[in-house]
Amino acid sequence: MTGTADVNVDKGSDESATDRSAGPEPEPPTVSPQRQAPGKDGHDDAQDGHGTGGGTTASEEPTGEHLAVDEPLLAARAHRPSDLLRFMAGVLGIIAVFVLAQVAVSTTTGIETDISSNADKVPGMLSTVAALGSSVAVLAVPLAFAVERLIKRDGLRVADGVLASVLAYGVSLGIDWWVAAGAPQAIRDALTQVPPGGTETLTDPVHGYLAPVIAYMTAVGMSSRPRWRVALWVVVVLSGATELISGYTTPLSLLLTVLIGWSVAYGTLYAIGSPNIRPTGKHLMIGLRKVGFTPSGAHRAPDAPGETRRYLVTQYEGALLDVHIIDREQQASGFFYRAWRRIRLRSVAVRRSPQSLRQALEQEALIAYAAAASGARAPQLVATSELGPDAAILVYENVAGRTLDELADDEITDDLMASLWESVAALHERRIAHRRLTGESLLVVDEKTGCLVNLSGGDIAAGDLTLRIDIAQLLTTFALRVGPERSVDVANRVLGADRVASALPLLQPVGLSRSTRIDLQRMTKERKAAAQALALEQVAAGERTQEQAEEDIAAAGEDLLSRIRRQILQIAPEAPLAPARLERLKPKTLIMVIALTFAAYLALTTIQPGQLKLSQMDWGWAALALAAAAATYGAAAMSLTGFVPERLPFGRTVAAQLAGSFVKLVAPAAIGGIALNTRYLQKAGIRSGQAVASVGASQLAGLGGHLLLLFSFGLITGTQKNGDLGASRAVIIGVLSAAVLALVVAAVAPLRRFVVTRVRSLFFGVVPRMLDLMQTPSKLITGFGGILLLTLSFTACLYASVRAFGGEMSYSAVAVVFLTANAAGSAIPTPGGIGPVEIALIGALTVGNVPPSAATPAVFLYRLLTFWLPVLPGWISYNVLQRRGAL
Repeated sequence: MTGTADVNVDKGSDESATDRSAGPEPEPPTVSPQRQAPGKDGHDDAQDGHGTGGGTTASEEPTGEHLAVDEPLLAARAHRPSDLLRFMAGVLGIIAVFVLAQVAVSTTTGIETDISSNADKVPGMLSTVAALGSSVAVLAVPLAFAVERLIKRDGLRVADGVLASVLAYGVSLGIDWWVAAGAPQAIRDALTQVPPGGTETLTDPVHGYLAPVIAYMTAVGMSSRPRWRVALWVVVVLSGATELISGYTTPLSLLLTVLIGWSVAYGTLYAIGSPNIRPTGKHLMIGLRKVGFTPSGAHRAPDAPGETRRYLVTQYEGALLDVHIIDREQQASGFFYRAWRRIRLRSVAVRRSPQSLRQALEQEALIAYAAAASGARAPQLVATSELGPDAAILVYENVAGRTLDELADDEITDDLMASLWESVAALHERRIAHRRLTGESLLVVDEKTGCLVNLSGGDIAAGDLTLRIDIAQLLTTFALRVGPERSVDVANRVLGADRVASALPLLQPVGLSRSTRIDLQRMTKERKAAAQALALEQVAAGERTQEQAEEDIAAAGEDLLSRIRRQILQIAPEAPLAPARLERLKPKTLIMVIALTFAAYLALTTIQPGQLKLSQMDWGWAALALAAAAATYGAAAMSLTGFVPERLPFGRTVAAQLAGSFVKLVAPAAIGGIALNTRYLQKAGIRSGQAVASVGASQLAGLGGHLLLLFSFGLITGTQKNGDLGASRAVIIGVLSAAVLALVVAAVAPLRRFVVTRVRSLFFGVVPRMLDLMQTPSKLITGFGGILLLTLSFTACLYASVRAFGGEMSYSAVAVVFLTANAAGSAIPTPGGIGPVEIALIGALTVGNVPPSAATPAVFLYRLLTFWLPVLPGWISYNVLQRRGAL
């Protein structure tokens, strides 16, 4: 039985249709526990008396005139992404008006001249009557609408409109003040003019009464009422035209007024939420009666994916029904995530999103009927119906059971998995893709039988790639519960080796569902953490060697998808290995674009020619600073290769360090460098545990060298005849600050645990790695020599920069300044230390008696040579190394 009915429920009314029925409402009937709750007992909060249906005991003989609904309260308000998008569009429109006013001066002036020259042709009587009528109507229309809403007991919307109008009036006053006091002259000329009569007072840039009216009428939801919408715009156009003809406004001022009212209204609605117009369970019961059912009670069940609401409905005559409600609020949920997925991925990897409620209804109904015709086990769709203008329902026969997510791992049998694979195969034979084969979409009827549910996101006439994504998803869903061996084995028995192997290129996280990606990350993290903890205990107890422990950790860190691929290759050795191209735009490409844009912006706003004082710069010292900055990359390569027993190409290692200068733009310097070097070593063929240990050894040696050099240069500076007291003071301050920080970390338990955990994971295996290096003294000399050369090169660059602008400071004092200020600035985790490093260096040089007039340009030159100038070469190196598989 199918039918379509329009339940006439007023969206704005707080009064449901069932509230007008006579007689007391019975308590909700007891519903048998069939697929309505996540718990094993088949009950949820609503069943335990936490709903709003009026009671918790069953009504033995419900009367046919009463509809009992057991459901939790719906949220009174909803924050709609569409309101946010409209608000953002309005703000962009306002910005565009200001830009247009400033750049298109001649165009706006010409339009105003044409309007004023033609205004004289309008009869004075007509203009006066129109002005009077629009002034009255602009107040009468909102007042009439408010009365109409109050009569329909929709005072909440009226309150929203009043709030929006007040905010719009405040924004209008603020813009009026800014235009009059601080705006450029071009904007002031475009938005104001001298009114008729020749007075010195200019007209208002924003109409103080029109913007609040537009905000009010928009916030109260007039867009869904055509007659009121037409009335409003007639009033707005008439009022604006009379003001324009009378010479009391400009075209851009009118446009700005409309955009302000519109933007403030939608911003207010998004901030406080719009009144929730989602139909309740009682509206659902009335809708079911319209299409011939005899509902006696309804119980809210766990929502289906996509936040589709589900109800289990009992009837006086007939079987239990499983009813899905789709509405505009549910369609809008997750908008930004879906938009990002659509931009990032190719269309085959993204589920289709219906553009309208009607399309959503038709799509789900078509999928349900096609699934039933294919022979797959799926609930039977028996009716569809519109439920007012903003919702629709789909009525399914209820199938008793539990979802796969509700089952314990030992309850998942091979027969059950085979049953679900058979249903998927039946769908695929008819070119139907499910697109959502996660645990919540797999209904377990008994230990041998499964049923596919939640087919609303599926595809008809799906392509091969889409069908293969289905197989990859279900393989991963089962592997998360029973392991990759059983998952692949059962799929192979049902589908055959060729079809299972065809999914191998699709076994990549980006093609799987969101919940599956989260589960994969959690499983890998838990396995690795457990293996690492066990390895630490076994190594400490002498049960395993360090090398064996590292192998165990590496094996545990292997992700589940790799293990599934390995199982597939055992049954189909000739299976294609190259991953399918699902991404249209990779995140790293987007990050590169953002980073380069960010770098260009900061370079233009931070490094000003006036701050560098190029006319006063000594170019000889500047060239020396450039040479010292270039030497830092060779030194960094030495400091890394010296702590890696394996042989590394020196030129490629230098290129990797240069690529790190680009990575600093999007990550703190230390974090970005560690990640990049670890990745570089792994790509060079070094095992993950050993790569982390080598980078950890380099970092540990660098920290020790940093402290040793700071102490040494501090002593040298303090013993010089003309020693710099400021530099010695900086050493004392740095040591005391480090001591205080260490005491704080040691005293606060959460901080102590966090630091110990991080340090343990970072430097796990460092000591054995250092013991391996002891056997090759040349490696240690290279590593420690690189650390020393790196510090001396950075110090030389800063020293030459100071001398380039006439500053006087000893090399040892500059070294103290660099070591203390750079560490202090880098402690604040901004990308590349932008901001804190400059402030710390300038402050330290000033304390060291370098005049601010020399310290400031010297630091900017130093940062230009060591941070900004290498960005473009670093980006080139990063891309070249990636193409060659070295990163």
